[in-house]
Amino acid sequence: MPEPERAAQALQVVLRPLARLMIDHGLQLGTMVELLKKALVEESMRSYALEGKTSTDSRISVLTGVHRKDVKRLRDEPSVRIDDVPMATQVVSRWISDPRYLTAERHPRPLPRTARMSNVGEPDFTTLVAEVSKDVGARAILEELERLGVVDVNEEGLVSLRATAFVPAAGLDDAFNFMAQNLGAHLSTAAHNLAPHRQGPLMLEQSAFSLDLTEAQAHELHGLARGLWKENLQTFLQAATVAELRSEEAPGPKHRVRFGVYFHDERLPEPETPAPSPLQANKRTRNPRGNKT
Repeated sequence: MPEPERAAQALQVVLRPLARLMIDHGLQLGTMVELLKKALVEESMRSYALEGKTSTDSRISVLTGVHRKDVKRLRDEPSVRIDDVPMATQVVSRWISDPRYLTAERHPRPLPRTARMSNVGEPDFTTLVAEVSKDVGARAILEELERLGVVDVNEEGLVSLRATAFVPAAGLDDAFNFMAQNLGAHLSTAAHNLAPHRQGPLMLEQSAFSLDLTEAQAHELHGLARGLWKENLQTFLQAATVAELRSEEAPGPKHRVRFGVYFHDERLPEPETPAPSPLQANKRTRNPRGNKT
C-alpha cells in the first residue's frame, strides 16, 4: 500500500538540499511548482499508463492532483518556461540596460546607496530598486547581491557592479548535466526500491557513515574514498566493456546501468546545553555570610 505520510517525511529531508540549489541559482517557487507539475504529468504518462489505453487528462489528474486544465497545457508544452525572474536579477538587468544607470562608455555606473548620498539628479541604488519593485526594500536586494558576489560596496556607500557578475563559470553545463544524471539515477533507484508494486528485485543503494570526526579526520576519509572509487571504477569499466561487447548481438530489450559514488561532509551542530530543571532554576544557595544569592 502507498505510504504518503512516510514519503512526505522523507521528502522533507530530500527537499532541503534542493531548496539550497534553488536559492543559489535563482529559481523561484513559481518555476519549481511548474517543473513539478510537468514531471508529475510526464511520469504518470510514462510509467503509469494502463495497458492498451491512452492516458486521459482526467486519469492523470486523479493520479497526480494536477488540475485537468494544467494537465492539458503541460502535455502540449515541450518544456517549462522560466518567467519568474528573481528580483535581484531584474535589478541588475535594469542597471546594465537603462541609459540612466550607464556611463558614457555604456558601463554600469557605481551608484550611491541612497538618494541622500547622491548629488541632485544623480541616480542611486535605492531609486533603481524602487523602479523595479516597491514591494522589496533596497537593503534586502543589496544584501542578496552581496551574498551572490555581484556587487561591491565601499566605505562611502558607493555600490559597484562587478565586471564578472554574470559571466558563467567554465564547465557549468557539464557540471549541471552530471548532477542531473547522477541524482536522477540515484532517486530513481530509491523510488524503485520503495514502490508498493515493485517490478524486479531491489537495486543496490547503500552507504556508510561516521560521526563526531575532526575536520582533519573527515578530510583524510575523503581522500580514502576517492582512492577506493578510482580503484573500483577501473574494475567496473573493464567489466562493463566486456558486457557491452557480449550484448551487441544479443536479442531482446537493452538496459542502461549507472554505478556511482559520493562523499558528503558537513559540520555537526553544536550540542545544546540542557536547560536547568525547575528545581535547579529555583534553588537558592547561601554564601559564607549567610546571604541568599
